[in-house]
Amino acid sequence: MEQYEPERLSPVQLAALRRSFRNGRASLTRRSLLRASAGGALAVGGLGTLSACGIPAAGKPQGSVSSEDHSAKEKTINFSNWTEYMDVDDSEKHHPTLDTFTERTGIKIKYTEDINDNVEFFGKIKPQLAAGQDTGRDMIVVTDWLAARLIRFGWVQKLDPANLPHAYTNLSAQFRNPDWDPGRAYSYPWQGISTVIAYNKKALDGVEVRSVSDLLDNPKLKGRVGFLSEMRDSIGMTLLDMGKDPAKFTDDDFDAAIARLQKAVDKGQIRRFTGNDYTSDLTKGDLAACLAWAGDVVQLKADSPDVDFLIPDSGYLTSTDNMLVPNKARHKTNAERLMDYYYEPEPAAELAAYINYVCPVDGVKPYLAKIDNDAATNPLIIPDKAMAAKSHAFRSLSQKEETAYEEKFAKLTGA
Repeated sequence: MEQYEPERLSPVQLAALRRSFRNGRASLTRRSLLRASAGGALAVGGLGTLSACGIPAAGKPQGSVSSEDHSAKEKTINFSNWTEYMDVDDSEKHHPTLDTFTERTGIKIKYTEDINDNVEFFGKIKPQLAAGQDTGRDMIVVTDWLAARLIRFGWVQKLDPANLPHAYTNLSAQFRNPDWDPGRAYSYPWQGISTVIAYNKKALDGVEVRSVSDLLDNPKLKGRVGFLSEMRDSIGMTLLDMGKDPAKFTDDDFDAAIARLQKAVDKGQIRRFTGNDYTSDLTKGDLAACLAWAGDVVQLKADSPDVDFLIPDSGYLTSTDNMLVPNKARHKTNAERLMDYYYEPEPAAELAAYINYVCPVDGVKPYLAKIDNDAATNPLIIPDKAMAAKSHAFRSLSQKEETAYEEKFAKLTGA
């Protein structure tokens, strides 16, 4: 009797399957959880109470506070990251890239998955940072808007370029100069997150979707369109569709984007604004098309032949999760060495093959191809030049703008 051999899964499919089991359901991805929780909590008085909590008012950076670096004597790094954001082996007990770094350098890493939400994590480290105390962490990974705030408050240390030769050389051009950290003096991207249009081919049933305008205006899609509950993504993609640059928009531009989305809400075009649950709606066909995060789309495409994506001619939005060294960290040089390690193509490829987000490292493609050629040729993981040229970033906001914009968006979405 011939023995049955199951179909061999690619690393991308295996990674998606592992995440599904660990999260309890496939739709609950790490990025969806992060992005869905990043916006609403700020709108409900979060920013308005910053000064009352002893946090410096927004403005010029207060100047990072260095501390004695114990890296030479203490071969360790305390690294805080998000869940499901690091490669693991089949035993689920080891992180191969971190283990390789330790074998090479002798530096042991206490890796902690203790970041579940940007707002929650900010509240966790705020008291120590505001008091000029050590948070117990040498390296953290937070989303760009929170990284911008920490830099603005002067609560992270300026990086030493001498310890980051690979990072300086291999950082992709599209991530080099965010307006909140020009030239990457304080931060380096861990991964990029692209916002695109995803669709279910079966649910579209021949209806053409090429742009955000199609989502908002085509009556054949009424009630079957989804936008994201993250303000920067939904507003940013709408601004691009209106011919506005998300990096340079005005208050009037923002209000015009809100009005455009409000019109679509009022006529029932938009089914709802979603967080992590758009993935299940899309695969089931309840949503014919929606704004989506690229890391999710990679996983969905591996599971469903009906799901695909497109990049509008007007462009798409890219944000980043970023590595930073908090003030008073004891092991700054060790942390910088770890940052630089992840800008070497081989470990960067191992990480990208597992987590499936946009790799910010140039030159990684041939290394990734050795692990999974499908991932290496996927523009959602390794953007080609044409795709990278269409990438846009949402500009950093002042404290006043962040409060006002989130309140307006919360009113629109009913949050």
